Amino acid sequence: MTTAIRIPGYLAGTWDIDPIHSDVSFVVRHLGLTRYRRSFERFSGVIVTAEDPYNSTVTAEIDTSSFDTGLDVFTKHLLGADFFNVEVHPTATLTSTGLRPNGDNYLLDAELTLLGTTRSLTLDVEALGFGVGIDGGQKTAFSASTTLSRADFGLTYQSTLTNGNLVISDDVRVLVEIEAVLRKDA
Repeated sequence: MTTAIRIPGYLAGTWDIDPIHSDVSFVVRHLGLTRYRRSFERFSGVIVTAEDPYNSTVTAEIDTSSFDTGLDVFTKHLLGADFFNVEVHPTATLTSTGLRPNGDNYLLDAELTLLGTTRSLTLDVEALGFGVGIDGGQKTAFSASTTLSRADFGLTYQSTLTNGNLVISDDVRVLVEIEAVLRKDA
């Protein structure tokens, strides 16, 4: 059964994520005060928009070593065994398991594998549109977000300040802005 959709210009096909025009970021509370945000610089993925949009799929891979805190000692700590452990687990992967409506937007159910641990999560997705880029190629764009627990993936390193605030929150907000390009052979 084909489901009516509300996305102008919707086009079924296979789309490659354009890392130049996309962003994959994480945000944690730091010191119980601020929101600390960093973006991964290297990631890839494929979106397959199906004739029935609710049969569409997403697969993605993130190079977990591809961010910089701006402070070498801090970056090394985050890339080490206490956090991302990039020598053992250099990538995180996401594979969608379902898509469903959520008002004018969508919920993407997926499996995220991080540090060798796979957990289910749901991303809130906004379809930003389909259209033609300045190079004449077909483009699509999506915005997505979710919150996950570091502890669910074994990221349990923690320190508490004298005032009782945690140095880093357990909750991690994941923010994704994706532009993808229709494969020419599709």
